[in-house]
Amino acid sequence: MNVVKRRRVLTGGLTLAAVAGAAAAAPRGDAAVAPKGVSAATPRGDDAPRQNTSAEHTPGLRAILHRLTTADGVPGALVETRNRHGSTVLTSGVANVKSHAPMRRDSRFRIGSMTKPFVATVVLQLVGEHRVALDAPVERYLPGVIRGHGNNGRIITVRQLLQHTSGVPDYLAHLTPQEVLEDPLAHHDTRDLVNIALAHPPTFEPGTGWRYSSTNYLLAGLLIERVTGHTYGEEIRRRVIAPLGLRETYVPGDAPTIPGPHPRGYARPGENAPLMDITAINPSVAGAAGSMISSGTDLNRFLNALVRGKLLRPAQLRQMMTTRPTGNPDGRAYGLGLESRPLPCGGLYWGHGGDIPGYGTVGGATTDGRQATVMVNLNPGGTEAQDADMKAAVQTALCEGHHH
Repeated sequence: MNVVKRRRVLTGGLTLAAVAGAAAAAPRGDAAVAPKGVSAATPRGDDAPRQNTSAEHTPGLRAILHRLTTADGVPGALVETRNRHGSTVLTSGVANVKSHAPMRRDSRFRIGSMTKPFVATVVLQLVGEHRVALDAPVERYLPGVIRGHGNNGRIITVRQLLQHTSGVPDYLAHLTPQEVLEDPLAHHDTRDLVNIALAHPPTFEPGTGWRYSSTNYLLAGLLIERVTGHTYGEEIRRRVIAPLGLRETYVPGDAPTIPGPHPRGYARPGENAPLMDITAINPSVAGAAGSMISSGTDLNRFLNALVRGKLLRPAQLRQMMTTRPTGNPDGRAYGLGLESRPLPCGGLYWGHGGDIPGYGTVGGATTDGRQATVMVNLNPGGTEAQDADMKAAVQTALCEGHHH
């Protein structure tokens, strides 16, 4: 398994370059009948008023969803879109390869690195309360934690952690998927995971480059704990989950189960290996970098509240949305726990991706009130085509919302 794939297992699903313009190439308006196995567009949830997306545009999204669960080899997929007119859920494929139960519209799932925007939001709220300074060295809050990196521990700033410009190596480059899949219920101590990363030389001098590293967010979680006296999970519940009324979002700690209705999560350990059920996993292996559970409804509500200024003061939201290029040919740029990409229909969207054994998620939102979340129940073992189609689904959904 190559390093890129390995790094992707628990980190942002958007760390891979994927086909740019895939959304534009998706067929549109040519499938009057939904492909077999793709459920009709059905409004769900409790956000009134609700309305189906226009039949004229939905086939493009249906075709991509169908492709995910056929050509791309994913057991099941779900996309939930939301705009001024309400929410719509499309599903395809199965939630369980043994029973062939269909993917439920109200599914919860592990969101992997979609956890990062939640963590960054808490840190930026602390910045707004003058309890944390973005450009202060991490050493001020976590004395002695970044060891063995020369003077870097005293140079790396809080901003550099949130923006992946710290040069701290990614612990997931040194913890193989095989190790995780062999003992999925093992507890992982955050400090041990950080030390796995710090045993390796810095990727670059702090502030001189950009490279995605989940270690940054393990450190951000420790910083939240040190500053507030509470775990990152308690602060996320108090500051984000409770105020927004997210009823399907959890920070599970060590609990290996997913509360509520959910698809089974699968991994494909090798090219032609059979699917392995990895639904039960101790998410401490991902911690503040990727342990959370949520739903399409809740992720859309969170992203909408975040980009429209309901969670952060204007000064902190501006910092979060001040991006730097990542070198990805599709124009991806990374802010503080939030990334932007150009939309094929014009403008930018904001969001993140998340991979953790069993599940892959990508979510995006525009500042004018459109959101889309896509989830598949296979990871790792997906292909670059799967990544491209997940991104295409988000972009197509956001652009369809643009026509109304």
